[in-house]
Amino acid sequence: MDIRTATAAELGRAIGQGRADPMDLAHAFLDAVSVHPHADRIYARTTATRAMTEAEAARDRARSGTRRGPLDGVPLSWKDLFDTAGVATEAGTSFHQGRVPVRDAEVLARATQAGTVCLGKTHMTEFAFSGLGLNPATATPPNRHDADCLPGGSSSGAAASVALGLAPAAIGSDTGGSVRLPAAWNDLVGFKPAHGALPLDGVVPLCPSFDTVGPLARDVEDAALLWEAMGGPRADLSGASLAGASFGVLRGVVLDGLEDDPARAFEAAVARLARAGARIVYIDLPRLSRAYDLGAPLYAAEAWAAWRDVIGEEERRVFPPVMGRLAAGKTVLAADYLAAWKELRAIRAEAWDRIAGVDAILCPTAAILPPLSAEVLADHELFRTRNLLALRNTRMANLLGLASISVPTGTPSCGLMLSALPGREGGLLRMAHAALTLLA
Repeated sequence: MDIRTATAAELGRAIGQGRADPMDLAHAFLDAVSVHPHADRIYARTTATRAMTEAEAARDRARSGTRRGPLDGVPLSWKDLFDTAGVATEAGTSFHQGRVPVRDAEVLARATQAGTVCLGKTHMTEFAFSGLGLNPATATPPNRHDADCLPGGSSSGAAASVALGLAPAAIGSDTGGSVRLPAAWNDLVGFKPAHGALPLDGVVPLCPSFDTVGPLARDVEDAALLWEAMGGPRADLSGASLAGASFGVLRGVVLDGLEDDPARAFEAAVARLARAGARIVYIDLPRLSRAYDLGAPLYAAEAWAAWRDVIGEEERRVFPPVMGRLAAGKTVLAADYLAAWKELRAIRAEAWDRIAGVDAILCPTAAILPPLSAEVLADHELFRTRNLLALRNTRMANLLGLASISVPTGTPSCGLMLSALPGREGGLLRMAHAALTLLA
């Protein structure tokens, strides 16, 4: 077994069977990080002392037959907005340089209680407020296919750590696509539970009404196990099948302006699902475009509220395209904010009625392929337009309050996104598992 390409579940089974030692695994991944040519672009910092202490405890439990679960002893990377006790958590910005929390984020504490081992903190886009993965303030991680291309964000280092063999799996956050987009662009699985399904205590906020926590992994089994380790209900993937499944292909804005590769990959994936016995129907959400209109001021207002006191009078220190998005929140009136939420909730209710009869709705995870880092760094207007288009499809699920997952299609950097009603995460994971088995 090559531990650098093994899934988290495979490593967990090897530990349980006595074929792998948690301390050896932790050492191996930390050593791999120490010599990797792009390590400084992926990890903001490793937590070697913590990792070895946790791995030693996991080894003792394995030897005594008291393992806490299937991932006990398995190393993970964590996006640098999850508080880690005694270790800097800086959220991709110099404004939080040297910020050291006194306790772990709740999801990290839960995962640690489940026996996972914290390898370190991964780079992210500044404040988590862009989807391309570019961060001139700290570091821009590489895309697995081309180190000069963007990895997707904001969980950029999280995706790179898994894709490049520097962690078996990673935990990121998703406010408008920040788990699913980097997963898609790096041929990984990225799972976003519905908002509120996992606690946000100790997670540096961006937009609290939309922020979610989710895993990036090599397969759906890992995503399900990580979801459970952080407090989600167990998802039974056994016997998952597409026979008799029903999928709604979402028409309209999410299919507009697709580049050739994502368009072809999506069409091929839907055709394969149908041949495997899934029923495909086409669904229109007439007010989806209006939801995007409403989302713009809601995101901006919440992001500005979260960061204005930190930024203060030093806006020039923020990467201008990100600062532009934050500054848009300055002029959002409270009355307009409340009215927008009222209307968005009505749109959600209409959408939920339309999709209630299918197991999941389908669309391409991203309309575009990863841009070159240098091009969007040099052209701020290009950054703005590419960022909005990259996040457009994933943001649909956040706006509508859905659970959502991206799985690879077999075409590089092209994901298939499945989304379902909140509370149906277990069924969504089953469908995604069956789909990935077919598409892989």
